Amino acid sequence: MSTTARFAHPEAIVGTQWLEDHLRDPALRIFDCTTYLLYETGTGRPYRVESGRTDYEASRIPGAAFLDLQGDLSDRASPFNFTMPAPEVLAASLAAKGIGRGMRVVLYARKNMQWATRVWWMLRAIGFDDAAVLDGGVDKWLAEGRPVETGSVDYPPSRLAARPREGLFVGKAEVSAAIGDGGVCTINALAPDLHSGENPRYGRAGRVPGSVNVPVGTLVDPATFAFRAPEDVARSFAAVGADRSKRIILYCGGGIAATLDAFLLHQLGHSQLAVYDASMSEWAKDDALPIERD
Repeated sequence: MSTTARFAHPEAIVGTQWLEDHLRDPALRIFDCTTYLLYETGTGRPYRVESGRTDYEASRIPGAAFLDLQGDLSDRASPFNFTMPAPEVLAASLAAKGIGRGMRVVLYARKNMQWATRVWWMLRAIGFDDAAVLDGGVDKWLAEGRPVETGSVDYPPSRLAARPREGLFVGKAEVSAAIGDGGVCTINALAPDLHSGENPRYGRAGRVPGSVNVPVGTLVDPATFAFRAPEDVARSFAAVGADRSKRIILYCGGGIAATLDAFLLHQLGHSQLAVYDASMSEWAKDDALPIERD
């Protein structure tokens, strides 16, 4: 693998120094997107969802508002957590939070950047492209001793019309149809024990048949929470056969971790990318769908 790999869309990743330098930009909108998954056993569900609002209010980047993914930006009628709402519904919810055309949006999270990439992917799906993820999130910001505030703030409402991009999210029918298709690479972003079937967290243990594993944790520096270098990311995906000639479908437990893999594939120049929204939360519970394990 060449060491000359570069991210194709560097404008979608901002560093901590850039953000500190631009905190007073009137067109900037900064959002903490943190959610926590509290893993459970014996409850019939894989985890309990907890908003990151308390930690946001205790220590946030100056000027940042909060986005509650499950509470405000997900389809409440869905039986699954974090389901993407209809584009016009999502656009209205984001506009109420202050996101509109002509604004630069920076998304960050705590302990895990996948929450920021999830909102970034959702914004892209409704046609909003002026959003970026803070590399390393608030953890890197705090480690560097940068300024923080307490309490909460809200931006004034804005106007945002959805301009949907088709195909960025798919359902079980598309995933099922891709099994055995040599033109599709299906990637599981979950940890290896979930991919292998050792861990039955989501119900039936295992994976979508034929899918390969690029765990989200391998794409991020465990010390800084920042993205790994482009050449390292490119090497991880090349190792499983994810080349640009193929359509790539990404999944995980609930469509969250998969967006970090998808975000970095987008950065590597891949254009045929889709996230299976309900992922194993749906697949593992549907006995009509095939599953395999080691």
